[in-house]
Amino acid sequence: MDYQQQSPAFESQSVASKEQTTWALAAHLSGLLPYVGIPFGNIIAPLAIWLMNRDKMPFVDDQAKEAINFQLTITLYAIISGVLILAVVGFVLLPVVIVFDVVASIIAAIKAQQGIAYRYPMTIRFI
Repeated sequence: MDYQQQSPAFESQSVASKEQTTWALAAHLSGLLPYVGIPFGNIIAPLAIWLMNRDKMPFVDDQAKEAINFQLTITLYAIISGVLILAVVGFVLLPVVIVFDVVASIIAAIKAQQGIAYRYPMTIRFI
C-alpha cells in the first residue's frame, strides 16, 4: 500500500523514502532544542521543516504537523506547570512534563526513522 493511499490516522508501516524519514526524524528530534539552549526551537524547527516539505513529502507533512502539535501542547503543559509552582504542585509536574517530552520525542524519532507514522499521546491537535 502506498503512503498516499492511507488515511491520515494510519498506524501501519508506510512506504516513505530515506529522505522523508530523515526529515521526519529531524522534525521529532528538534523538540529537544530548548534543552540545548535554543529557546522555542522545539516549535520553530518542526514548523520550518513542515513549511518546506509539506507539498512534496506526505510523510514529512504528517509527522512534522504531529511534532508541531506535540511541542505546542508540551509548551502549554510547561507553562501551566510553571504557574502551578506557586501552589507547590508544579515542582512535581514540571519535571514530569520535561521527562515526558524527551522520552516521547525520542520514541517518535525512532519510529519516524523506521518509516512508521507516530501519534503522540495526550496531544492537542492545533493543526
